[in-house]
Amino acid sequence: MESSAALEVAKHILLMFGIILAVGTFSGLIARFLKMPDVAVFLLVGMLIGPSALNLIHIKADSAVNQLLLIFGSSYILFDGGASIKLKVLKEVWLTVLIIATVGVLITAAITGVAAYYFLGVPMIVALLLGSALASTDPATLVPVFKQVKIKDRVAQTVMTESAFNDAMGAIVTFAVLGVAMGAGDFSLGSALGGLLQQALIGIVIGGVLGYLAAVFIAHEKLGFLAEFAPVVTLMAVIGAYMSADGLHASGFMAVFVFGIMLGNQESLGFKLSEEENHTLEDYVLTTAFIMRMFIFILLGSQVDFALMNQYLGAGLAVVAVFMLVARPITVFACALPDRRAKWSLKEMLFMCWTRETGVIPGALAGMLVGMNAPGAKIIASVTFIAILMTILIQATTTKWLAGKLGLLEA
Repeated sequence: MESSAALEVAKHILLMFGIILAVGTFSGLIARFLKMPDVAVFLLVGMLIGPSALNLIHIKADSAVNQLLLIFGSSYILFDGGASIKLKVLKEVWLTVLIIATVGVLITAAITGVAAYYFLGVPMIVALLLGSALASTDPATLVPVFKQVKIKDRVAQTVMTESAFNDAMGAIVTFAVLGVAMGAGDFSLGSALGGLLQQALIGIVIGGVLGYLAAVFIAHEKLGFLAEFAPVVTLMAVIGAYMSADGLHASGFMAVFVFGIMLGNQESLGFKLSEEENHTLEDYVLTTAFIMRMFIFILLGSQVDFALMNQYLGAGLAVVAVFMLVARPITVFACALPDRRAKWSLKEMLFMCWTRETGVIPGALAGMLVGMNAPGAKIIASVTFIAILMTILIQATTTKWLAGKLGLLEA
């Protein structure tokens, strides 16, 4: 009896998942032994076992399976990051987060765009499109790094919160510039900021409401009838928060991040889980988040197109160098210095200048541009891959070292 085509596809996907879990578990042990963030090891291992090398796994970037893992994995990692945010810390730095996640994205996009214009020799509108796609930081990378490397609370939480809030801005600016590039409209800063505000507010409301309801049903003294099912509630609510916000054309990532903040600060809301239930929930979230970043970064590494990267390698390296060493520092100092309440020290700002890894979100934007046949899409995808590799392999792996040198590590 011959197997159906659907069954064969299912077996192939199951085999790919088994390989990723096996290789990813071993890679996690290597990362722990080397005392470095596991996302960097996952990325390297993905490049090794992908189609360009050993060809052990081959899941296309535009496949439904990859998109499912990308959306849910990023959402769950972002929820985990939100749960580690403390409201009392966020109250001190909210102005910096707001400025750097909005104005900061525009500054980064503009400087990177000018660099792309000169080094790549592309039209300015294509250069700005590249700058916009790269401008947002990546929560799926930053959250795991700060989970493993214990940095001073307000610095770590500022960078993580910025990475959650600037995704919407990055996407808005990218598609606004794309409209100009394809002759569909004019770029309007007012419209872009208005769109960001709308997406952010709707995402915050959805995440806040679902987070509060989850806290009630999990930890309320009388209404907490789902306490023993808390891990399942987190899965259900993360999916619900993302899909609800997305259905209303708002930021799904914003919604899951705020949901995490609400659930992580349930004691401030007057709720409290028992020690045993809290321990069970923490273990579940920790394990699930580990599996999600394992899948995301191994797959991301396996999808690196080396042939495409080589076409623009020299100029691309120059653009990314400006992106890391010029655009980010200018952005941080321009956005953090006006916040007198936070009283940022030079060492704190220098650390924030270095922690701006590029990963899943810019990679997804570049993939969308290729799928839409946007002007210069292949060049944008090439430089995006170079940025992902450079920032994760250089910045993520040196985070602990730099924090130690600047005296920002916590005991």
